[in-house]
Parts: sequence; structure tokens; C-alpha cells
Amino acid sequence: MAADNTVARAEALLAAGARQEAIALVDGAAAAGNVDALMRLATWRLIGAPVPRDLPLARALLARTVAIGHVDAALMQIALTANGSGGVANWPAALALLRIAARNDPLAAEHLALVGAMDIDTDGMPRNIPEPERLSDAPDLVRYRALLTPQECAHIAGIAADMLEPASVLDPTTGAPIAHPVRTSYGAVIGPAKESLPTRALNHRLAAISGTMIAQGEPLAVLRYTPGQQYRPHLDSIAGAINQRIKTVLVYLNHGFVGGETRFMATGLTIAPQPGDAIVFSNVLENGQPDRSAEHAGLPVTRGAKWLATRWIRATPYDAWNAPRL
Repeated sequence: MAADNTVARAEALLAAGARQEAIALVDGAAAAGNVDALMRLATWRLIGAPVPRDLPLARALLARTVAIGHVDAALMQIALTANGSGGVANWPAALALLRIAARNDPLAAEHLALVGAMDIDTDGMPRNIPEPERLSDAPDLVRYRALLTPQECAHIAGIAADMLEPASVLDPTTGAPIAHPVRTSYGAVIGPAKESLPTRALNHRLAAISGTMIAQGEPLAVLRYTPGQQYRPHLDSIAGAINQRIKTVLVYLNHGFVGGETRFMATGLTIAPQPGDAIVFSNVLENGQPDRSAEHAGLPVTRGAKWLATRWIRATPYDAWNAPRL
């Protein structure tokens, strides 16, 4: 109770504009071994507010928190160890940490079982990739049937479920979030701190089928569409981007809905979602210019809820912690 009160008092101080007092309160409690204060300080160091971002320090704080027995800190430590945030990516070390966490945490045990069922090597890389089915040359588009198992699809949707928010963009005048003019779904991004070990392995798989490095991918985005919601015709390439989105991977996560097909506007090619299927298409031409034939839409869902995972892949490595707007 005292630990929770300390963090609550710090948050109240922050809300009142007393930033330094809040930081001092959490720093002092963390130094005294207050597990919730340690966790909050680690989180602050990850997000970069109200203290400067320091990923190595965040990982050190998480290690202290885990040693005291904080379950959420253990899963976050595993994620950062696997993807290399604040250090070097180390799959074997992350797997060893997951095995330790799984002894006392049912959620970690589920993650370990899911990883154990995957056909991956000692670095979490897929050993085998199914043959693609070519659907189009313009745009360059292929499909991989049943790339993800039902359990893997459920895992991705489950991580995102509690983070879903209405799609929005920033008002260029006020800077406040406003309704997205093109996408009417709910969405969430599985960032580096939430990238479970199964998710990391799946991101390796998506990199493999797209012929890219995992570092080129943006964090996995998960979208949920309910009746009437859609993604109107659009290009995934970004006008004027310094580090362009060269490819898109879409993974359909569920069944039990009607509508929600993916349609490519130039050809009329319409893809009916099947759970576990993935499509990969290029967003740019050989000269690096946007490919207009890659314009596509997510048609309205008419019944049920459609879940979809999207990984946008850049031309060069993408730093999710210090991502530019373009």
C-alpha cells in the first residue's frame, strides 16, 4: 500500500506542475527498494518523461525491479533484451529470462509454451518459410497461407486488446488528436517495451517473408474493425519521407466477421481475409517512387469484428524510440 501511495503522490505532484518534487520522491523511494517506484522510474526512463530517456539505465532499473519480484517488469526486461533496446539484441538471454519468469508467472509460462511450439533456431529466426502465392505483379503482391497459427494470432490480438484506441491524427492547427479521416478502426502499436518474445519471433518471420531485416520494420500495429468501420483507399508510402515505407505486411488474425476484404484499387483485386494468412506488397517502384498501383482499401466490416496486424517496413533501419515523423 505504501508503495502505491508513493507513486500516486508523485503523479499528483506532476499533475500540479511540481516536476522536480515528483522526481525526487520517486528517486528516493526507488533507492530505498520501493518496487513500484523502481518500476515507475524505469518506465519514465523508457518514455523520456518527466526525466530524459536513458534505455540502459531503464534496463538496469528493471533488473532491480525483477529481482524484487515484479512480474510486469520481468516481461518488459525480456522484451528489451530480445530486441536490443538499451543494449545488444540477445535472443538466448531473453529466452533464459523467460524460462525463469515462467516458473512463477502463468502468463510467462504461456509465452514460453508458444515460443516452444515455433519452428525457430537458437536466435529466434524461422527455420522454414512457406512458398508464396503470387497474386499480382503491379503492385508486387504475394500471399502466404496460414503463416501464423491460431495461437499466434490470438497472442498478437491479446497483447493489443487493452491498448486499443480510436484511430486519430494530430490537428495541424491545435496539435490535438482528431478523428482519422481515412481509417475508422481502433488500433494499437506493440512497441519495443511490449514486444513479447513470441511477438519478436513473429516479427522475425515477417521480416523473412518480406526479404528485409527485422530492424527495418516499424512496431507491429494491430487494428480492429467493427461494423461500418473501414480503411478508405490510401497508399502506405509517405510523401517526402526520408526513410520510406517500401513494403507492407498484412496479417489477418481472425474469422467470424463479414466484409473487411482488402481491395487494390488499380486492378480491383479483392482479398478475402483468412486467419493466419499474410500478404506482402511493395509500396514503391524500382526507382524508389511511390507505386500508385499499391493504393488499397480495407472494405467496411458488415458483421462481427475483424482483427488485422500490420508491419510497415522502411528502406533502412527504423528506430522506434526516436522515430521521426517521416
